[in-house]
Amino acid sequence: MTKISDGSARPQRSEIGGIPTRYIGIGVIVILAVWFLFANLDKVKIQFWVFTVTAPLWIALLATLVAGAVLGWLLKGRRGR
Repeated sequence: MTKISDGSARPQRSEIGGIPTRYIGIGVIVILAVWFLFANLDKVKIQFWVFTVTAPLWIALLATLVAGAVLGWLLKGRRGR
């Protein structure tokens, strides 16, 4: 007799030293992002459609990083449904 799987088997999760590799990857990306932000401390002019703002480059990069993270989080929620 053949056993039929109901598709509920969970995939194996990989770990390094008891820490899931997903968390290690996220940690590496966060460390690289912080390093990149603080390597760019010069002031720059940021032009929007109507006005221009002068601010440190790391603030613009941090705002872009946060906006991307929020968009990724929102889109992840839609894909899971």
